[in-house]
Amino acid sequence: MPSISCAMSMGSSSPPSTISPRSPGAPGRTWTCSLRPGRLTVAEFDLLTIGDLCVDLIIDLGETLPRFGQVEQWVPDYFLEMGGSTAICACQAAKLGLRVAILGRVGDDPYGRLVLQRLQESGVDTRFVGVDAALKTGLGVALCKPDGDRAILTYGGSLNAVYPADVTDEFLDSGRHLHYGSYYLQTNLLPAVPAILSRARARGLTVSLDTNWDPTQTWDGDLAAALAQVDLFFPNEQEALAISRQATVEAALTALLARTPIVAIKRGAAGALVGQGTQRWTVPVDPVAAIVDTVGAGDSFDAGFLAAWLAERSQFSIPAFREKPGEAWGETTCGKLPKAPKNSTRSAPSKAP
Repeated sequence: MPSISCAMSMGSSSPPSTISPRSPGAPGRTWTCSLRPGRLTVAEFDLLTIGDLCVDLIIDLGETLPRFGQVEQWVPDYFLEMGGSTAICACQAAKLGLRVAILGRVGDDPYGRLVLQRLQESGVDTRFVGVDAALKTGLGVALCKPDGDRAILTYGGSLNAVYPADVTDEFLDSGRHLHYGSYYLQTNLLPAVPAILSRARARGLTVSLDTNWDPTQTWDGDLAAALAQVDLFFPNEQEALAISRQATVEAALTALLARTPIVAIKRGAAGALVGQGTQRWTVPVDPVAAIVDTVGAGDSFDAGFLAAWLAERSQFSIPAFREKPGEAWGETTCGKLPKAPKNSTRSAPSKAP
């Protein structure tokens, strides 16, 4: 039997597409359902993610360039914060009002406790996160230049500690949408990702993907099979060019739209180039007085786009979404989770002007 998505409003005049409050049984709560083989279930979460859980040590280099040969140099500042593409997306989506759960592992160490603290503070459900005493929490060291460029050194640890058997039917059945990120960093899952996404779709979930960078720069890993299961794809400009093997971002968008229905290519200060079918839009970004660093900005964009799309679905309008991009993905400052309006769905206007 094919999977069917449905929604029903309880005690509210709001449209069924409205994102529901997190508190169970709250007046006016909107339930989102999926008809799956053999049973009708109520999805507890709007968004599920599979976590590349880690921390980021973000070093503001200023005008300093690292030198070897035991040369010691001063830097202006540093920040230690929760990292991980899907973890940041999960936190931002929860702040925008979605009910979010994340699957992953952390070490039984101070960094692992920081990750759990940040997730829980943001409203992300961590029941599917395991604490492993034999595991070190993953660490990314970002060396940030004033022009926004950066180099990143990564220790895997908990970032790559989820295995195919961990992605259970119980986990998938608890949500209505699965967002998958760090495609090439979660190598233990990599061979199974197309099958996991296919399972999610078969169980009534919609799916989005943000590959992030491929350290090997081969851009393979059966990505074509994964994209065939995806409703929304969120590469940045460099990733889109590499994956599509095209010379321009416009050609890359056209090539990627042959594989998946909606593609949003993130372009930093140039905003985003978004396509659906034969239609194309440029989504601008709000002016920022002083950019300190952009770590996590793309993941915040993913969260804002998903909040709008999941709220609207059949009525989702990219021209309407592009009118208030700043409200959709918030602001970012070096070393901190980007700001997002708590429990807000303002990033999801119901119709285009």
